[in-house]
Amino acid sequence: MKGLDRITNPFNDDKVISNCGLFGMMSTRGRKFSGRDVILAMANMHDRGNGLGGGFAAYGIYPEYEDCYALHVMYESMAGKEQTEAFIRTAFDLVHDEEMPHRDPASSRVGGAYTAGTAPILWRYFVRVPENVLKDMIREDARKDIKNIEEDVADDYVVKQVMTIDTQIADAYVFSSGKNMGVFKGVGYPEDIGNFFCLEEYSGYLWTAHGRFPTNTQAWWGGAHPFSLLDWSVVHNGEISSYGTNRAFLEMHGYYCCMHTDTEVIAYAVDLLARRHRLPMDIVAKVLAPPLWTAIDRMPGPERRLHTALRLTYPALLMNGPFTIIIARQGEMIGLRDRIQLRPLVAGIKDDMLYLSSEEAPIRVVCPELDETWTVKGGEPIIGRLGGRVITGSESRAAAS
Repeated sequence: MKGLDRITNPFNDDKVISNCGLFGMMSTRGRKFSGRDVILAMANMHDRGNGLGGGFAAYGIYPEYEDCYALHVMYESMAGKEQTEAFIRTAFDLVHDEEMPHRDPASSRVGGAYTAGTAPILWRYFVRVPENVLKDMIREDARKDIKNIEEDVADDYVVKQVMTIDTQIADAYVFSSGKNMGVFKGVGYPEDIGNFFCLEEYSGYLWTAHGRFPTNTQAWWGGAHPFSLLDWSVVHNGEISSYGTNRAFLEMHGYYCCMHTDTEVIAYAVDLLARRHRLPMDIVAKVLAPPLWTAIDRMPGPERRLHTALRLTYPALLMNGPFTIIIARQGEMIGLRDRIQLRPLVAGIKDDMLYLSSEEAPIRVVCPELDETWTVKGGEPIIGRLGGRVITGSESRAAAS
């Protein structure tokens, strides 16, 4: 395509060294900290991106509205905003709304080569599911014996409304929809996106971040990472070559993939497996990045039967291709590499802090003296839990046997 270098190499570098950069840090004691160190870590991996996408997810940032779903919405037109707000007022009890705080786009150097110094309209809405809607849905739900059915039904309702906005209203995209958390993303280097959204003024106990180098899709604000649904967020380095199969399976379960990027399917797959099918995260990891059949055949009986059952039940959710992902939700951060280890992931621990990163250097930038650091093995998740300890891949493997 003529002029493609203007997008993929806007500064005419001799060689573009890039592969996306991931970073995550979490206090398992729930201590809150600002986005300053996360921005600093991403700036250290500047050369892993090309300025066409950066983003952050932060947990525990909206304590004043912790029982509300925080909808972060970007608009490309006022007509889209007006139509979406009319829909939101009909579908939800609106508690509060406001423009998302941000700095001047031009001075923040966001927007990329083609749209430098510009940004979409960015608005956030704190909403609740109406009581009468909840009661009707619970009355009609056949799953009478499950715990927390009210929360479960409310989540299903929010997913349906988010999908409606994303697929049926022009110029509007909901890029964050969880409780007491938020996603902040756009076109630009991650350190510039962080500065644009004033993330040093937020305080959370868990942060993830991403610097993007798009390989198959165009750069736009909605296409930056993290991808999020409810309180799930995913940042990803790599390429999901099984995207078509994954997408077809997820759309049979009510998810609509409209972002034109492979990472979107990971967020929806995690929601389906962990929230709707109630699988623990170490089992979810085994579905997304299972061992090869030859490795399963050599496993002891119970472990072999578990992996065989998962591969036969969820063959369409196997994520094929090179990838490293950091998944987060309230109280939990998970790092996972593909089983052949084609993308890097480094873990580090200092006291109650868990760090995950594409490289060790960004971890050392924000925490020079670590208790422990190691390279994460393929297919073996690292799980940090609020109020608990970090679970390593070998412990997860032992639990399955």
